[in-house]
Amino acid sequence: MTDTTPSGRATRWLSDFEAALTGGRADAVTALFDADCYWRDLVAFTWNIRTQEGYAAIADMLQHRLGDVAPSQFRLEGEATEADGVVDAWFTFETRVARGRGHLRLKSAGGADRAWTLLTTMTELKGFEEKKGERRIKGAEHGAFKDRKSWLELRQQEQARLGYEEQPYVVIIGGGQGGIMLAARLRRLGVPTIVVEKNEKPGDSWRKRYKTLCLHDPVWYDHLPYLPFPDDWPVFAPKDKVGDWLEMYTKVMEINYWGSTTAKKARFDEARGEWEVVVDRAGQEVVLRPKQLVFALGVSGYPNVPKIPGAENFLGDQHHSSKHPGPEAYKGKKAVVLGSNNSAHDICAALWENGADVTMVQRTSTHIAPSDALMELALGGLYSEQAVKNGIDHHKADLIFASVPYKIMHTFHIPVYDEMKRREADLYGRLEKAGFMLDFGDDGSGLFMKYLRRGSGYYIDVGASELVANGSIKLKSHNNIERINPRSVTLSDGTELPADLVVYATGYGSMNHWLADLVSPEVADRVGKVWGLGSSTTKDPGPWEGELRNMWKPTNQPQLWIHGGNLHQSRHYSQFLSLQLKARFEGLATPVYGQAAVHHLR
Repeated sequence: MTDTTPSGRATRWLSDFEAALTGGRADAVTALFDADCYWRDLVAFTWNIRTQEGYAAIADMLQHRLGDVAPSQFRLEGEATEADGVVDAWFTFETRVARGRGHLRLKSAGGADRAWTLLTTMTELKGFEEKKGERRIKGAEHGAFKDRKSWLELRQQEQARLGYEEQPYVVIIGGGQGGIMLAARLRRLGVPTIVVEKNEKPGDSWRKRYKTLCLHDPVWYDHLPYLPFPDDWPVFAPKDKVGDWLEMYTKVMEINYWGSTTAKKARFDEARGEWEVVVDRAGQEVVLRPKQLVFALGVSGYPNVPKIPGAENFLGDQHHSSKHPGPEAYKGKKAVVLGSNNSAHDICAALWENGADVTMVQRTSTHIAPSDALMELALGGLYSEQAVKNGIDHHKADLIFASVPYKIMHTFHIPVYDEMKRREADLYGRLEKAGFMLDFGDDGSGLFMKYLRRGSGYYIDVGASELVANGSIKLKSHNNIERINPRSVTLSDGTELPADLVVYATGYGSMNHWLADLVSPEVADRVGKVWGLGSSTTKDPGPWEGELRNMWKPTNQPQLWIHGGNLHQSRHYSQFLSLQLKARFEGLATPVYGQAAVHHLR
């Protein structure tokens, strides 16, 4: 008798899928997919991060990769579920060189189950697993040995030799959360790695921001690999607390972290197949020669500081938001903040709280997502205490999030933000009455799609929006600063605002600006624009690419990688970048399928 339960249906589909793969027939495989279908692969099949959209794309990938991958052992994990006519199932599988985990969504079509979305991810390389659980090292050497070295002595010896007598396989430029998380994974995989960071200590990039900065994402979204935050960690962590955690984590995870070290220049030596990275380490020039170079410098490039006539004659203080020291010095002063996204709102609110007269100058529309509504409507199902109680920890939540192809992700989000509009109608109405320019993205899909497409254009409201709505923070929208005078600014509508402080909350440039300066403009152009999906929405020019440009996967510059994103992305995707690097370290064949073309240079 046919098992018609969700688990039975998923098991049958996986069995048919494995049989079709084993038979080596791409047409038999695509026959198991719905006409509207997506197969997202994180390294397991493609040695890439790539989504195959539609029959033709799936068939092409299989024709190129199936013989080499040799997939097998597809097994249902746990029980499948069904909601709104869609079966959700988790499964495990193996390839010739790796083990993996995946997710499947089935739709019934014509009396048969067809795959709507399929996610395949590599979890570990066979023979090169992390030394955890039953594989953990003993630590103590029982017995008696002359000239025995303690753990501390061995650790100090490694730190003294690596980068001098021995070369690292990987150098990571950037020691913020992204670089630290990737280095922790590489350490566990036994890949010699050095992190280069201009600040003195891990966490300093957080400590040096304005004092009121807190994470706008909740704790369940922000855990680091292997060592989650304690269960009494605040929902929204203050910046200095994050900084201290990163410093502790770096030490506990035994990361080779070179603080007070500035990368001066990097050059790829084609003949030797390695990088030459010149760094200044506390005043001493050191040349590192890694095989792989990772740029982990955050989501963005250099701060965007507009060139405004008269700025050189301003008698007050002016700085980019990244350099804002905090509000204490501006009590009773006139402050003008150019911009209307997260940093602009945070800085305006802090200045107001400390007695400054503050005006926000809004150039373009901004999406506002009240934090409580965002937590409940957008994040609560995956990243919350209730989600944990429902059996969805951050590991599972990451995979659920990853299982939704970018092509259709906006359709999942539009209903969320429609409900947010309804629920927050009073706040939105008062903001618009105050003159604030609101938007919900080009297609109404809200915050996350704006973040993925352009990395800007939103504010997670933790209180400043009410200050804008009630006039406590003054607003000049549909405006820009046309000129800076010695003690004032002139706006594009002719208004002159007295000013003792001007803050440029004007965002950042593309990440590959770092490449142009540290390597060369030619290499930056070879890599191309970083971030964005090619959605043809505002600040995300087409053509459609289907994945974030150049993130966590091979770039068109051999042996150069880009790692970054928010805490969630850095945690999740560092796993797949570390496996790609480990495979190369061990000399495994890693033929990349679907290398992305370069359509935009900056």
